Amino acid sequence: MLSVELHAHSALSYDGRDPIELILEQAEAVGLDAIAVTDHDEIDASLEAADRASAYGLVGIPAMEISSKAGHILGFGLEEAVPPGLSYETTLAEIHDQGGLAVIPHPFQESRHGVMARISRDELAMGDAIEVYNSRLLTGRANRQAERYAASRNLPMTAGSDAHISEMVGQAVTRVDADERSVDAILDAIAAGRTSVEGKRTPWRISFRQAAGGVSRRVRNSVMGLFQ
Repeated sequence: MLSVELHAHSALSYDGRDPIELILEQAEAVGLDAIAVTDHDEIDASLEAADRASAYGLVGIPAMEISSKAGHILGFGLEEAVPPGLSYETTLAEIHDQGGLAVIPHPFQESRHGVMARISRDELAMGDAIEVYNSRLLTGRANRQAERYAASRNLPMTAGSDAHISEMVGQAVTRVDADERSVDAILDAIAAGRTSVEGKRTPWRISFRQAAGGVSRRVRNSVMGLFQ
């Protein structure tokens, strides 16, 4: 079984903080086997992390978190960025056209761009897998909803730290029963449902700091844009 981090953000995300070097160092330090950097609507840092991961003893999975019209969708195994702002169905199709895997993160956390605010339960099942444990939670209710839903539809389950700072990488991991240590083998095993999830809650003070950092960065970028 491989220990895989499937949801982490670098400084390329508007609300991320750290460069990929720190993320990879943390992943190595906590004993992960593989990691996907999943920046918001950006893929360059993830491609670089995937290229450099082997130097840290890791399998690097190229990925991104895409802002569809319905909400966030994770795309894995991508070679180029999927544009934001597309419909839910079109975003899934764009991921699949690249031979990628579409995982729906925190679907029932509507305040965090979960898709269930805008799609039906049948449409949710169009994803290849459901993120049923996200470390950034308050009560855990949305995670439990996601797990019950995935179980009822016999959908593969994943977990993710949703780390926006390097220290939180590895808070939640997906155990993947892959045939070998490679991107294709890991994604094939996830699609086949050969996974289990484990994790722990991101401390509230860390979640608050991450959220505050994202707001500060958005404000800073907006101000800078006025002078460009």
